[in-house]
Amino acid sequence: MAAPTAPITPVTPVIPVTTAAPEKPLPFLFHFTAGGIAGTSEILVMYPLDVVKTRFQLQVSGAGGETYTSIADCFKKIIKNEGFSRLYRGILPPILVEAPKRAIKFSANEQYSTLLKKIYGVDKMNQSLSIQAGISAGCTEAVVIVPFELVKIRLQDKESAGKYNGTFDAITKIIRHEGPFALYNGLEATVWRHATWNGGYFGVIFTIRKSLPKAENKQQQLRNNFIAGAVGGTVGTIINTPFDVVKTRIQNDSGIVKKYNWTLPAVATVAKEEGIKALYKGFVPKVLRLGPGGGILLVVFDQVTKWMKKYLL
Repeated sequence: MAAPTAPITPVTPVIPVTTAAPEKPLPFLFHFTAGGIAGTSEILVMYPLDVVKTRFQLQVSGAGGETYTSIADCFKKIIKNEGFSRLYRGILPPILVEAPKRAIKFSANEQYSTLLKKIYGVDKMNQSLSIQAGISAGCTEAVVIVPFELVKIRLQDKESAGKYNGTFDAITKIIRHEGPFALYNGLEATVWRHATWNGGYFGVIFTIRKSLPKAENKQQQLRNNFIAGAVGGTVGTIINTPFDVVKTRIQNDSGIVKKYNWTLPAVATVAKEEGIKALYKGFVPKVLRLGPGGGILLVVFDQVTKWMKKYLL
């Protein structure tokens, strides 16, 4: 009698599972370029508001001349009496300074984000890492731009109108009379200002993006980015304005005996002598620029980096 044969089990062919390759990160130079383009775009759109802010700051009660009752009134009178082009007068220096500053902001944030993910052993960013990366990028940005900030403030101060004859003259005189290290007066305050703004900006962007409905098309993606960037810019401005006020006081002080030296004591001094409201001087025009400006920055940076990934990698 023949032994029973075992039933033959059909063999299912093994189909290899392919996983999508991880997205190749953009090189630092690409992020730097995208940040510079975003910064230039933000300046071109929002610069007229900066002109209006300056007109209000220079307006002295009872001094005669043109007076403005509101932001809309200021825009109307400038265009009517001086022409539309007046809203863009003096735009070249801000582009030369602000575009590299924005480039550093975004490129450094991307680099720190990559570094922090490696340190913590995670694949994706979370809010804590977004805040840490933003603060780190702000510190880097501050170290690079503090001399430019100091010179800009000295030139904008009306009390220095006859003291300096331009940017290079201001640099020469500051170094000659105060020493080369004077160009870094206010470094600590600048670090506080940029670290708090960037930490708030990038941290809020992460949260808002997670909270908004998922974008189904390009228009919705642009909308989400603008909302996230605008809210982030507003929150960053609310957090950092007191540090911005004292930074300006510190950097504009060219005397031997300085009233303001370190940031936190200076904040306490201003609040004690002038009230808490003094720490938010110039807040309205600033937030009107940096709120929507933050949205423009994020939208342009995101679109430029997507284009680079598609056509240059």
